[in-house]
Amino acid sequence: MDLDAYFHRIGYTGVRSPTIETLRALHSHHALAIPFENLSPLLGDPVALDLGALEDKLVRRGRGGYCYEHNVLFRHVLEQLGFKVVGLAGRVLWNAPPGVVRPRTHMLLRVDFNRDHYLADVGFGNFTLAAPLELDSAAEQRTPHEPFRLVPAGGEFRLEVRLGGNWSALYAFDLQEQKPSDYELGNWYVSTHPQSQFVTDLIASRAEAARRLTLRNGLFSVHDLAGNTQKHAIGTVDELKRTLQTTFGIPLDGLPGLDAKLAAILSRREGGAA
Repeated sequence: MDLDAYFHRIGYTGVRSPTIETLRALHSHHALAIPFENLSPLLGDPVALDLGALEDKLVRRGRGGYCYEHNVLFRHVLEQLGFKVVGLAGRVLWNAPPGVVRPRTHMLLRVDFNRDHYLADVGFGNFTLAAPLELDSAAEQRTPHEPFRLVPAGGEFRLEVRLGGNWSALYAFDLQEQKPSDYELGNWYVSTHPQSQFVTDLIASRAEAARRLTLRNGLFSVHDLAGNTQKHAIGTVDELKRTLQTTFGIPLDGLPGLDAKLAAILSRREGGAA
């Protein structure tokens, strides 16, 4: 792992000792620097999880990715610095229709410091954490963005975010360790299944110091920390590409077929689809 290149990518110049202060700093820098995006599965390109591919895509080429890419890369960084890390898997609850039980297709990390345990997750799209959370506390935990809490629920933990005055569930997980083969299977499923949102929809998000930016197909939204949201409908392929490049910082070179895919997405939106 080329740590110098990674630290340059996220703008980190701090210490490299495996402490909770270092974890907090790296977590925040990563979340604010590397966007969440799904252009690879949207275009039918393979999503590789080996270190070489992740470094090339997220570090050297300046792209983003989704949960597996973000958290596998972050795990490599942490372990090389001497952190003890355990890979976990979650079942996404956010926007799940009533009665629908989704598979465990979200990757997250547990970072251990002797008897203290933390949840680290730099790849949950719209609500990517900008700070690790204490795993052994059910109390509200402040972050640079929204407050979060971890609620014990039937042998699992449920991650919730407070939006306005209400708590909303994001995902549920337990502490069973996941192996690389588990992630390969989940990654293949969400990047190739014809009904996966990462295959059918354009998704991008990025956290800034005082707001969150999201893009879903042709709808661009800005959410500030006071709970206000501004939305803008994007109507052309050129505007959509400019938004991806300038607002989300995603380079679009070397992506054949992108214009046609974006045009199809905008056409679908005009027809009434999300």
